[in-house]
Amino acid sequence: YRFSLHTMECFCKRQPTYSSAALEEVEGDVAELELKLDKLVKLCIAMIDTGKAFCVANKQFMNGIRDLAQYSSNDAVVETSLTKFSDSLQEMINFHTILFDQTQRSIKAQLQNFVKEDLRKFKDAKKQFEKVSEEKENALVKNAQVQRNKQHEVEEATNILTATRKCFRHIALDYVLQINVLQSKRRSEILKSMLSFMYAHLAFFHQGYDLFSELGPYMKDLGAQLDQLVVDAAKEKREMEQKHSTIQQKDFSSDDSKLEYNVDAANGIVMEGYLFKRASNAFKTWNRRWFSIQNNQLVYQKKFKDNPTVVVEDLRLCTVKHCEDIERRFCFEVVSPTKSCMLQADSEKLRQAWIKAVQTSIATAYRDKSDESEKLDKKSSPSTGSLESGSESKEKLLKGESALQRVQCIPGNASCCDCGLADPRWASINLGITLCIECSGIHRSLGVHFSKVRSLTLDTWEPELLKLMCELGNDVINRVYEAKVEKMGIKKPQPGQRQEKEAYIRAKYVERKFVDKYAISASPPEQEEKTVSKSCEEKRLSISKPGPVRSNDSGIQQSSDDGRESLPSMVSANSLYEPEGERQDSAFLDSKHLNPGLQLYRASYEKNLPKMAEALAHGADVNWANLEENQATPLIQAVLGGSLVTCEFLLQNGANVNQRDVQGRGPLHHATVLGHTGQVCLFLKRGANQHATDEEGKDPLTIAVEAANADIVTLLRLARMNEEMRESEGLYGQPGDETYQDIFRDFSQMASNNPEKLNRFQQESQKF
Repeated sequence: YRFSLHTMECFCKRQPTYSSAALEEVEGDVAELELKLDKLVKLCIAMIDTGKAFCVANKQFMNGIRDLAQYSSNDAVVETSLTKFSDSLQEMINFHTILFDQTQRSIKAQLQNFVKEDLRKFKDAKKQFEKVSEEKENALVKNAQVQRNKQHEVEEATNILTATRKCFRHIALDYVLQINVLQSKRRSEILKSMLSFMYAHLAFFHQGYDLFSELGPYMKDLGAQLDQLVVDAAKEKREMEQKHSTIQQKDFSSDDSKLEYNVDAANGIVMEGYLFKRASNAFKTWNRRWFSIQNNQLVYQKKFKDNPTVVVEDLRLCTVKHCEDIERRFCFEVVSPTKSCMLQADSEKLRQAWIKAVQTSIATAYRDKSDESEKLDKKSSPSTGSLESGSESKEKLLKGESALQRVQCIPGNASCCDCGLADPRWASINLGITLCIECSGIHRSLGVHFSKVRSLTLDTWEPELLKLMCELGNDVINRVYEAKVEKMGIKKPQPGQRQEKEAYIRAKYVERKFVDKYAISASPPEQEEKTVSKSCEEKRLSISKPGPVRSNDSGIQQSSDDGRESLPSMVSANSLYEPEGERQDSAFLDSKHLNPGLQLYRASYEKNLPKMAEALAHGADVNWANLEENQATPLIQAVLGGSLVTCEFLLQNGANVNQRDVQGRGPLHHATVLGHTGQVCLFLKRGANQHATDEEGKDPLTIAVEAANADIVTLLRLARMNEEMRESEGLYGQPGDETYQDIFRDFSQMASNNPEKLNRFQQESQKF
């Protein structure tokens, strides 16, 4: 309820049965509200402190997991699993920290401010009201006590009472206003703080769900491996029990007779075992030590973890002989130019084996030395063959490197794009940048329409997506999104400054404050569009000429006639950044003064990803349609340009895969007409509608059949069969069976890494 002015009027007219009770009820309610809020704030502080202690303990536990992972470096499965789990737990700790920070801002700080500010104003107003009420009561008493015959005192008392009543009414109105403001504001303050608190929980659980959804497939695979490990362990246990039973029945009296040694052992150890060694002190004591012959040296250890002690540094300078002139049995001596070492085996056969092993090692040391000399002679005159073998090994290394290694090799990617922290393990796939774990959490909170975050170590990477990451990089994107940072005198946040990071990243990518907004050309955009439209239309008409087809480096097949390319302005994916002087014939040379949509349109055809990123930063609509050129979109231009990576970049930034031009043809239609197998595979994976027909009533499958394009027909029919199967079984939203996924995965790999394998057209029947 709202304390009304009428209530205060009644109080002014001395009607306590109504006004005093209402006023006391309001004051009591405010006092109780203050107690409740104080209690809630204290409970919130206790919860935050407990939560921070939990985060500290959780971080210590996570560090324990990492220590266990480092300890298990010899077991790749355990080390990889524990590392991934510790990274995920670290991410959850970050999410918890964000939750507690938001709780402190929404509950503790906001309600404390309400108690200190608004309730304090109410108390001050209450004190003034009580004071003026007391003064009015005194004036009434004085006025009642004045005698009738004392006119001067009557007039003075009446004036004082009138002035006091006016002051009372003024203060009473202020008190009423303060009561009503407090009653109204407490609802909004309480609800606002609680709503902010609940939204913080919502974001926390969404982030946790996304994190473990990405980790789910790996955990499922690990569970399957664990089941197999349990089966293998049980099998191994049975085998060991059988061996144990067999060994117990054997006679070990001649066990040392089966001793074997291997001079060509892979670990370099020729022979090893326990021997007694006579000390060189005055007492000539004998000590049992673990001896081994390795790397042309005789060494021993007191314990297995100790560093080996070298007895003989070079066996080529030594001799070995039996010793029969001492009391102990089975002794032999290894003699070097500087010293001798007396050793004792456990049996005669072991002594013979050790002597033979030392003699063989001596001969091997001489042979290895001669071979090493021959290699040095060959290295002094290098040949072409050795250079080729080096390049082959380098090529194999590049093919086998992980996503993390490949992406971090790009300039600037070895440190976080936003704060500069070294060795980033996360990436924004639509921006093409690498991020540290803290910045990745902030990017994730921006929403997928600004940044799509993936892990470089926990997630699996499709080949076209990995190729996209390698085409951009932190240096390229920062030249666009941080163009005015130095001019504005703004310093980038340092690692650990989370609040500064959050404000900087939001200003950089959401508000785009640091993007250099270039001036629009004085010529109208329509005139520029007509200029480029004429050039594009000529290139599109040139596509219609029939001729043999060949594949470029992205798994995209192009037409040629008499050995010449029918698309003279197209460039391959390996020459995206040619100098301007080498591309003077291109119709899309100057895009600095275009509107962002037209710049994106032109750059998509040119396969210029930095220009495309710049256009998007300037606010270009990724689905912008060129009205002067059949309402073609940047994605359609990327198809015509012939780049798989360009299409992937537009799709990751929200391009509509089913947007069509005036002829009713979408990107899938154009890719099918041009025979771009890699692009067809990409669009089908991204949800392209293959049932859509153009103005001639042809869908992509009809066009592919008429063109006798076996690969594209296979892809379209598989996609259609998979779609029909999912609809019949009610598996909506499911990716499809494993065979379907494997085939599409193979096509994606070929389109990105081996496009020459897709060049299997029947050139005589090819039609566009």
